[in-house]
Amino acid sequence: MERENEVYVGRFYGERVRSITPDLVQTYSEGVEDFNPWYFGESPFGPAVAPALLLHSEVYKDLSWYLSVFGNLHARQEWELFHPMMLGDEVIARSQIIDRYTKRDRAYVVNEVSTFSGDGRLLNRGRTHQSFLKKRSSEAQVVVDKDREKRADRKFEVEDGEVLEELQAPAKFVSIEMCQKFSGPQKSYHNDVEAARALGFPDIVVQGMMALCFISEMMTNRFGIGWYQGGKMNVNLVNVVWQSETITARGLARSTSLEGSASRVHVDVWCEKEDGTKVVVGSASGLDL
Repeated sequence: MERENEVYVGRFYGERVRSITPDLVQTYSEGVEDFNPWYFGESPFGPAVAPALLLHSEVYKDLSWYLSVFGNLHARQEWELFHPMMLGDEVIARSQIIDRYTKRDRAYVVNEVSTFSGDGRLLNRGRTHQSFLKKRSSEAQVVVDKDREKRADRKFEVEDGEVLEELQAPAKFVSIEMCQKFSGPQKSYHNDVEAARALGFPDIVVQGMMALCFISEMMTNRFGIGWYQGGKMNVNLVNVVWQSETITARGLARSTSLEGSASRVHVDVWCEKEDGTKVVVGSASGLDL
């Protein structure tokens, strides 16, 4: 039985057909400053291949699954990559609620977006854990201020242990122009100061998916085909990135495991600000083929 206007586990939010065009790839590349030549010419797959997380924000094209807009935060993200999207492809993205849960003063909804080729092949799958305030305390409530990350409970350190290899992407200064490319063209708290203040934030909140794209760039550079076909990511978004901050994606390969004829490399990944503040922490893996 349909429960009108209720966000419940199992609710289907429809599908969208997306064309993988050069303009879409160009906008992505400018939004994250990732100009991998594979995106614009020959690639290991033959012709140009789309960035692995090109459709990073498909989950946000329809916000009718939101419990509220004020104070919402992207809390956790999972990605599984199975097959690349090529320039010129038409793909189908389907959205469905797969979980709900509560932690402290916030309610969480998990929206899974699965992307398929025209012939039904599963290309990738993302699970977005979005958190919402259970109760707004006042009209002037500040959801997150810039001092929060200085608290002891917002410090996240990388554990000691065996390191097989170090990974690192280029440092990225997140300009307002990048925010507008990545989270535009419509105004939102991800690219407009006034919109951010209206939702309880003191400044532009850089969209959480951007840091994950930085990690994907790092994994693409290291694993290539083994990221596009078999890549996995499971990360928590632990602190806010504000506009005009510099972010660097890093990783430590910890172990390997056999997977058929390939070797899966398990990596602790994170993104950090210039002062070492972690904004994303978690794990990822790719295949050495």
